[in-house]
Amino acid sequence: MDIGTLKRLNEARRARRAAVLVTDMDGGPDRLVLEGDELDGALGEAVARAFRTGQSGSVEADGRQVFLNAHLPSPRLVVIGAVHISQALAPMARVAGYPVEIIDPRTAFATAERFPDVTLEAEWPEDVLKARPLDGYTALAAVTHDPKIDDFALKAALDAGCFYVGALGSRKTHAKRVERLLALGALADQIERIHAPIGLDIGASSPAEIAVAVLAQMIQAFRSRGLEAKGRAA
Repeated sequence: MDIGTLKRLNEARRARRAAVLVTDMDGGPDRLVLEGDELDGALGEAVARAFRTGQSGSVEADGRQVFLNAHLPSPRLVVIGAVHISQALAPMARVAGYPVEIIDPRTAFATAERFPDVTLEAEWPEDVLKARPLDGYTALAAVTHDPKIDDFALKAALDAGCFYVGALGSRKTHAKRVERLLALGALADQIERIHAPIGLDIGASSPAEIAVAVLAQMIQAFRSRGLEAKGRAA
């Protein structure tokens, strides 16, 4: 890898932007592809698959043997609300490989006793997310049922292009939420990305079951990144 390519790769890592290093096994020059770059043909399909799976390996594309080295930022989960669902979701997500951060300004809920070994912020989302912005490799789940806490975080997640945005509440509750988000400047097509009611429809009832549904939906969203746009184009 030449020094220029290495510099670009390190810049992408610092910016939490995914990249795939394409190495020509026949001795051709390396090529760094950043997520969002457009590639056609078999190589484009192979690189898109590497971005979705994070798996590196050799492939034959367009008559050449190449090695794809995927460099993906570590996905993370930000939960707005230190509630019972969060208590079940945090350890499940950690086991699945998603570091968890919980934000809730209500100090009676956001305690180390209720959330051991979890990054916990007993602050308003506005303050926390200014210091640690959301990005495309972040999932956000808003579960407080309190617009004063949830709405800012949801708008920030939509603006940041988080790969998953979910919000607790019934369809009636979500309809009111949509009105508030539109008033905050969110666009209708952005709001359509919110999974509400949150979680896959598995008939979940208890906080632990809802947590399972949320985690499964989040993983599904992460592993299908880019497929929806491809389907619309077809």
